[in-house]
Amino acid sequence: MRALLWEAARTMTLREQAAPEPAADEILIRVRHAGICGSELSGYLGHNALRVPPLIMGHEFAGEIVAVGARTPSIRLDLAVGALVTVNPLWYCGDCPSCAAGVNQLCANRRLLGAHRPGAFAELISAPAQLALPLPDGMDTRIGALTEPVGCAVRIAEMAGNVAGQDCLIIGAGPIGLLSLQMLRLEGAARVFIAEIDGARLAMGEALGGIPLQPRETDTVAAVMAATDGAGVAVSVDAVGTAGTREQCVAATQASGTVVLSGLHEETSAMPVAAMIRSEIVARGCFAYSPANFARALDLLDQGAIRLDPWIHEAPLAEGGRWFERLIEAPGDVSKVLLTP
Repeated sequence: MRALLWEAARTMTLREQAAPEPAADEILIRVRHAGICGSELSGYLGHNALRVPPLIMGHEFAGEIVAVGARTPSIRLDLAVGALVTVNPLWYCGDCPSCAAGVNQLCANRRLLGAHRPGAFAELISAPAQLALPLPDGMDTRIGALTEPVGCAVRIAEMAGNVAGQDCLIIGAGPIGLLSLQMLRLEGAARVFIAEIDGARLAMGEALGGIPLQPRETDTVAAVMAATDGAGVAVSVDAVGTAGTREQCVAATQASGTVVLSGLHEETSAMPVAAMIRSEIVARGCFAYSPANFARALDLLDQGAIRLDPWIHEAPLAEGGRWFERLIEAPGDVSKVLLTP
């Protein structure tokens, strides 16, 4: 098969690889669409310890089952050759305390497709049958491949708590920021401010119902405070992950409010802890989605309740390296890049 191999920092090469064979409890999927994730951009630059080259990345995907392992029919009756599926890429053991508590994404033994084992930037991928979800009737794999990032946004909204009638702020209008904006609005938020320096992406946020803030033209915190009569927002979401954006989220959040930290751009940064203590602000890290979040994401996509169109761009697998470079330098009016093997 052909696969896009990450070989070193800023080096992606299309290679011929041996096709994977599914283990007894796995399925083999012919990938139709595979999305580029922001966490993979940091990996591509060599800034992410989770990913080590050489590696086939790719964990946001959907495709067609072309083979099943010997035990798969006894594990999952709904998985058969020819079925279209997406896959929760976070393998979990099911036995540790986190799994027992229903937060399988925090499993002590978790493994990620596209990091701990070969991912979906290839013509074929093998995956555990227990992690697959059949696509609803009529759903294209172009939409099914969005399930993973939508699952992240579902979890962000869950961690934000009850936002009905409340003002919120999102910093960053990349895919997770845009999807989180929609989720907070679905959960009844009164106003959702969205700050983004890229003008094209900021326009996407406005088109999806956000109140746009351009940090190059106005101070984000000052604008939020002015709009809320000095109170601040009930919930802020950092979908970037720099020292500056994390600090802005804290400063824009009202006393006893919640800051959800999702962006991973900087591994470590200072935080205004004294201000958080004095205002009793809750800060929550948000890593990923539970299986229930993932299933809800697929349902929301099926309902048409959440979207990234019309700004999705499809590109051949061979152009993957070029798109990694563009998304790092100047993404523009692209909400999600889907590679098509």
